[in-house]
Amino acid sequence: MKRLLAAVLVSTATVPAALAQTAPKPPVAATKPHEIKAPFGATRNDEYYWLRDDTRKNPEMLGYLAAENSYADTLLAPVKPFADKLYGETISHIKQDDSSVPYLRRGYYYYTRFETGADYPINARRKGSMDAPEEVLLDQPQMAKGQSFFAVGDNAVSPDGKLLAWQQDTVGRRQYVLKVKDIATGKVFADEIPNIEPQVAWAGDNRTIFYIEKDPVTLLGKRVKAHVLGTPVSADRTLYEESDDTFYMGLTTTSDDRYVCIQLHATVSDEYSCAAAANPVSFEVIAPRERDFLYSADHIGDRWIFRTNWQAPNYRLMAVGDGDVGRGRSAWSDIVPTSDSVFIEDFKPFDDFLAIEERADGNKRLRLLAPDGKDRLVAADEPAYTMALGTNEEPGSDWLRYTYGSLVTPTTTYEVNHKTGERRVLKVQPVPGYDASKYVTERVWATARDGTKIPVSLVHAKGFRKDGTAALFQYAYGSYGYSTDPAFQPMLPSLLDRGMVYAIAHIRGGQEMGRKWFDDGKVLNKKNSFTDFIDVTRFLVAQGYAAKGRVAAMGGSAGGLLMGGVANMAPNDYGVIVAQVPFVDVVTTMLDTSIPLTTGEFDEWGNPAEKRYYDYMLSYSPYDNVAVQAYPAMYVSTGLWDSQVQYYEPTKWVARLRARKTDTNPLIFRINMEAGHGGKSGRFERYRQAAEWEAFTLDRLKVAE
Repeated sequence: MKRLLAAVLVSTATVPAALAQTAPKPPVAATKPHEIKAPFGATRNDEYYWLRDDTRKNPEMLGYLAAENSYADTLLAPVKPFADKLYGETISHIKQDDSSVPYLRRGYYYYTRFETGADYPINARRKGSMDAPEEVLLDQPQMAKGQSFFAVGDNAVSPDGKLLAWQQDTVGRRQYVLKVKDIATGKVFADEIPNIEPQVAWAGDNRTIFYIEKDPVTLLGKRVKAHVLGTPVSADRTLYEESDDTFYMGLTTTSDDRYVCIQLHATVSDEYSCAAAANPVSFEVIAPRERDFLYSADHIGDRWIFRTNWQAPNYRLMAVGDGDVGRGRSAWSDIVPTSDSVFIEDFKPFDDFLAIEERADGNKRLRLLAPDGKDRLVAADEPAYTMALGTNEEPGSDWLRYTYGSLVTPTTTYEVNHKTGERRVLKVQPVPGYDASKYVTERVWATARDGTKIPVSLVHAKGFRKDGTAALFQYAYGSYGYSTDPAFQPMLPSLLDRGMVYAIAHIRGGQEMGRKWFDDGKVLNKKNSFTDFIDVTRFLVAQGYAAKGRVAAMGGSAGGLLMGGVANMAPNDYGVIVAQVPFVDVVTTMLDTSIPLTTGEFDEWGNPAEKRYYDYMLSYSPYDNVAVQAYPAMYVSTGLWDSQVQYYEPTKWVARLRARKTDTNPLIFRINMEAGHGGKSGRFERYRQAAEWEAFTLDRLKVAE
């Protein structure tokens, strides 16, 4: 969701055999002095600032990006056959004509399905039974034809089941266009609304659609508007406008479909405003925003249920009856009190029970709470795993749908009965050619330099010997309180079958160990994320899971910031660093409030307009701390149309790295000229892109083809 000089010759003496050809010279970016000032008077010179072009039309800038892509093509040509092989192995583990588990909503079973070879799914439904005729809602393969990028955001069926509203993006900049169609006839209405968030909600009249209009510069959601089908967009009513750019905006409908709510979320504050879905004339605030007060709200039956950090750092669940909601928080009462060891992450209310998604010991698990207060933990069979609430659209059901998975176990969809505990499998994600019994997952705890125990999920082939000779692939994110759960990926067998170990470092900055875990990895504690990652690497090497120097590190977006920090702080610990769409120019970006995400993230990174934050951010910002030193081999990627981390951040970083690094290890910079933050669209294309950096990484670590 979030961010998320001179040429150096590449010596064939340090390039592995597959790359040992006559090495070309890397591109050299021109240097042009540019002074950047902070409000309190500090100045910095950014010699590559000129590479920023918000129009993306500057011929000199585009020429430099083209030269980098050409250089990457040349340098990677020797490993292309290996990349093709890895790509083939990966997609061999993907069932091409797969479909999702249907779910029931208002008398229809909804699902998606892929046809063999298709990059995009077909959204469909059947009335009353899966034996009924199929109604195609969105034929995405057909819709995507002729588009270099294609993505569908949210889609919502009108309350009477006759109309479909959806959003689509054909640029990759997350500026979606709203469209509406008649499901029975397939007719697409002339109504079309550009530059919106990928969320919509219907009013009870089946003619009014609520949407969020974005600011065209910052790309932040600014206004909730109501559009009546068949009327000019210029006549749309503004129902709410947010003046504080630190808040992100969303739309949701409560579990019982009685209310439409506007969600406002900042790092340290939340606010919900809701209106009756049947006739949403005005939105009323449920609990007013307040710094350091976070909550989410849902409605079922005759009460509101809240997940909140009010006097509860790891959150608690509270409720209030409809008649008392206006009395404020003083009327709220506990359903589940707070805990020092268990972090409540989410919940789903049903008529007769409550499902709770919580974290304990680094794992995400589920708990079912009956009206009489008795609870039941949903069983798990592995030391490192993840559970998650599934799609549950029938609040009257006795069954909770959820998913379970691990680094070994493909995603499995279950239903569990809250009364009896009976559990039944609805689907095991098919993985052709994969035998889970060949692999073992572990949970180990690495000791950080300040004594903190860091959970690590890892997987390797059965029979693996910890003799200190293997290659290791280590991944982490560690920002925004986003937890990285261990989940199976179709590329894993290719690594594990070649003797590698794959590890996820659950570093501070995420929320795997509770809210304090997040707080200890942000703002003036951000460096903990970097040192945690490094300390996990050193622990795994010391324990014999990998050989020193045969370690690859990877992260993307804000995890790319992590990679930049790690590269500067501990370059000798890694053989390869892969940084995808990396957020690496922290101070300059956070000083510029015209850039998407900036103002909404002062409580994540700090506001460099204040000297203490400026100084701390400057001390770790990857771009500002590129040193005259040796760096490991690196693969860096970006998208020209990225709206989350602008393309010029990694571009400037690579240019400065090329100018200052003293090694002769290859530095690859891959720019996708037609995509944004998530890379090219399509389910196979992302594996094609991944195969390139995988081949580069494995080749550098001397992992056999």
